[in-house]
Amino acid sequence: DPLPPPLPEKQLQRAESLPEQGLSHHCWGDLKPCASSTSYSIPPPYLRREEGAPSSIPPWNSPSWGPKKPLTKSQSLVEPVARSSPQKAPSPSPAELTFGTADAELGQVLEKPAGVCGVVLGCQAATLARLSARIQQELVGPEERQQLLEAELAGKSWAAFSILAREPCCESGDAWYFPVGFTFEQTQLVFVAKVPKPCCASLGVQSSLGVHCNIQRLIGRLTNHLPRELVLPGSPGEQSQSPSREEPAHLAAQPVPQVLISPDVPHQTLAGFVKESHGLHRTSPGHYERLACLLLLQVCMGLEHLRVHNVGQGDLCPENLLLVQCPCPPQSQQGNEASLGLSLPRLLISSFFKVKDKRRPCSTSQEQDWTKGLAAPPSLVADELNVGMLIYQILHVDISLEKALGFRSNRLPEIPSLSIYSTGLKRLATLLLHRDPCKRVSIEQARSMLQVLLWGPRQELFARSKKTLALLRSWVEVKRALLLLKFAENSAGAVGSPSLEEWLCCQYFKEVSEHTLYQVTQALY
Repeated sequence: DPLPPPLPEKQLQRAESLPEQGLSHHCWGDLKPCASSTSYSIPPPYLRREEGAPSSIPPWNSPSWGPKKPLTKSQSLVEPVARSSPQKAPSPSPAELTFGTADAELGQVLEKPAGVCGVVLGCQAATLARLSARIQQELVGPEERQQLLEAELAGKSWAAFSILAREPCCESGDAWYFPVGFTFEQTQLVFVAKVPKPCCASLGVQSSLGVHCNIQRLIGRLTNHLPRELVLPGSPGEQSQSPSREEPAHLAAQPVPQVLISPDVPHQTLAGFVKESHGLHRTSPGHYERLACLLLLQVCMGLEHLRVHNVGQGDLCPENLLLVQCPCPPQSQQGNEASLGLSLPRLLISSFFKVKDKRRPCSTSQEQDWTKGLAAPPSLVADELNVGMLIYQILHVDISLEKALGFRSNRLPEIPSLSIYSTGLKRLATLLLHRDPCKRVSIEQARSMLQVLLWGPRQELFARSKKTLALLRSWVEVKRALLLLKFAENSAGAVGSPSLEEWLCCQYFKEVSEHTLYQVTQALY
């Protein structure tokens, strides 16, 4: 039989593995295999097994020739090996830059279109945000600590507390406040026991509001009777003598509504503060009315926080707004405030209810809306009217609801021009108490107007230059830089911790934009 034609020789293409990106350099050129990778060897051509020839070297025992490379990417030996260029690490954002940032990363940021100006402005905004958060923690403490205290106080009774005073340290329109002591982590802490007045029981929505500088916090509840050591004003035991410390605590015969524990110890209500400050308003109107703006600003910030949580204030009147003393700044930082007796307290909203209807009606009947707005029960609609009334009350201008309802025109009682803040406060009160709710400014707008009154821009900025967005943007950028320089100088001089007013200023400049300023200054000036 004729022999079949010989088969053509096979052209074998052997695969070569490409290295993984990011492997160390010795895996490319070193003859030693990389310990962390699975590899195989490619023998040199003169040791390759010919087709049909016996192999003198077993394939699994063949020596390694050349570098061992991981089996990840395959490519024919006849094709050139394309090495991928290493990818650049993403450049950090301005918020991530610090003085210790490596120059290589800093160079990547500076190559961006924003340039040096954009980097500096971004760093300033990020620094203000971090600084504001740090000051807030110093003022009210971290939220994690409040959660620890809530867990520690869960299920506790009066036996866990020491009574620090028989009489209340503060009386608001809806509750009495008694200072009590509690030992936590070997430290004696001072809290207050909030005893609601009859028919003024709390609705218990405060514990879900988180930590905010201007919202009263609750960290515990007591449901048993009041100890006899605590004397409620007007009760039969008010005239009795204080019991001896050695005697065991006896419980009162009459039960009381649920007692709430708060870490914020009030020393006064806003009503008491206004009543005591008549003389100060006459002798130092500029300092007092600036303080009034700062207190009103805190009211607006607290109301904004409540709206986010769909919660409304129960009765926004001076009698229910609490004042908490802040740590006194060092003597060198007090300036004129110490001699004038001025010290900005932290204001707390303490009366709440759950909001069911968040709609804000817009009535076409001005007179009807004016009457209903002031006579209606507390709601979201009434917040603007209540803040407008607060302006008059803080400035010692008599304006009752009955008188306000009696006005037949848009004219409201005159606010005397005693300082640079008087005209702005009068303008704000007029906008908050407008008869037409569609023309009434919101709480958010009122907060912005108060911030402009306190920290600018003032009207003289536009005396030489036309008001434009570019001018306002430049003003914000310069003021942010100057504010950070002020903090740096105070820190270098060991002035002490930033004050509540400085935190409020930080809040303003970390959020404000030229567009907001344009609208606010149009309404204010």
